[in-house]
Amino acid sequence: MEQFKLFGKKATRYGFAEALVELGEKNPNIVVLGADVTSSVLTSFFKEKFPERFFSIGIAEQNATTIAVGLALSGKIPFFASYSVFSAFRNADQLRISVCYNNANVKIGGGHSGITVGPDGATHQSLEELSLLRTLPNMTLVVPCDYIETKKATLKVAEFFGPAFVRFGRAPVPWFTNEDTPFEIGRAEIFREGKDVALIACGIMVWEALIAAEELWKRKGISAMVINNHTLKPIDVKTIVDAAKTCGAIVTAEEHQVHGGLGGAVAEVLAKNYPVPIEFVGMPDIFGVSGEPEELLVKFGFTWKEIYSSALKAIERRDKKVITNHIYRNVKEIVPISFEIL
Repeated sequence: MEQFKLFGKKATRYGFAEALVELGEKNPNIVVLGADVTSSVLTSFFKEKFPERFFSIGIAEQNATTIAVGLALSGKIPFFASYSVFSAFRNADQLRISVCYNNANVKIGGGHSGITVGPDGATHQSLEELSLLRTLPNMTLVVPCDYIETKKATLKVAEFFGPAFVRFGRAPVPWFTNEDTPFEIGRAEIFREGKDVALIACGIMVWEALIAAEELWKRKGISAMVINNHTLKPIDVKTIVDAAKTCGAIVTAEEHQVHGGLGGAVAEVLAKNYPVPIEFVGMPDIFGVSGEPEELLVKFGFTWKEIYSSALKAIERRDKKVITNHIYRNVKEIVPISFEIL
């Protein structure tokens, strides 16, 4: 991998927590609300530094979100964080009406996301929330790729007015970006140039996409572009369409259901602007099980190997389409068409 090296592993929740403290030091209007999982999502960092600006609402996520709206409408910048299964799904009505309908300046942290929450099992493995959140008007949705990018994303969502959701996890995951790695809300970043297939990923699957790209080159001589599509909404239409025009084949990869998340968003963009063969790597329309994060990533196909094999399929489909179209054009040009009315 030309640009990136692995610094180690660190849970993305640390990026969220450290950013909250930094924001609190800069802006007295930053407040944080907790829902009895403060130590789990690490909002305890902010609580320890600014106890007068931290509000523990207890096991009442819907109430916490509604209170956050009131604080936002009063001029504060509230951050509320809980597990994604609660801060997204249990809060669906509050997010839709109280937050998004009012375009309230509320920032939501979705912790313990994805299959990597591991032993907590299917009930707490949030693998469907991206499909819900990206349909909500006014919502900005960010899925950072590692610890540093989660910190950047949390800092950035505080800079603009309006609802935002930042997704992060509990388990230590590869940390490979640094302070100088480009990051802007709404702009996908090309992490590796390529011309044969584009691997578009978000969250922890970006690192797996980089490994897959390297293996494709070493084993097959295939030049794979890798795109870190951290912002699912607003999505970067131009970068996705340009990648499709350059490569003609796409693979999406996400720690989420194959339906409705990053893959669905990319498919919508390309169906409208530049259709090409797409393969999807994600949870195959089933619930998870309890287990260690590394075991579950392998069991359910969240590794570079699935991205690698999907890239080969996408390329094969593209090449078959090109051959078929070429034959069809030649037949139309050479064989005269005649018919009689009987």
